[in-house]
Amino acid sequence: MKPKVGFVIGRLRSTIYAIRGFRILIFSEHSFIFHGTIALILVILGFYNGLSNAEWGLQIIAIGLIMVAEALNTAIEKIADYVEPNRHKAIEVIKDVGAGAVLVAFIVEIVIVVLIYVPRIW
Repeated sequence: MKPKVGFVIGRLRSTIYAIRGFRILIFSEHSFIFHGTIALILVILGFYNGLSNAEWGLQIIAIGLIMVAEALNTAIEKIADYVEPNRHKAIEVIKDVGAGAVLVAFIVEIVIVVLIYVPRIW
């Protein structure tokens, strides 16, 4: 059994674990780096185009959605690889479903980007 720690110490430890996980994502996960690069480009475009507060809100939600989906998909893949390092049909399905969730988030991001930026181009 784990020794009990105070609320503040527990939160600090959780924050350290979260930062460690985020560092793993930004330094080693190519899909996360790819979507992070797109997010940076969208932020620059947002400043350049002078987005409204509502547009910024939608863009930030879209960016957050894809980044969270990528992070969760990475966690799913790591767990699946740990549980079954060899190819297995069930693990393949689990990984495909996780990747499908990322695809859905990416489609939402694309739709939001199109809604925000296409009217500015035309």
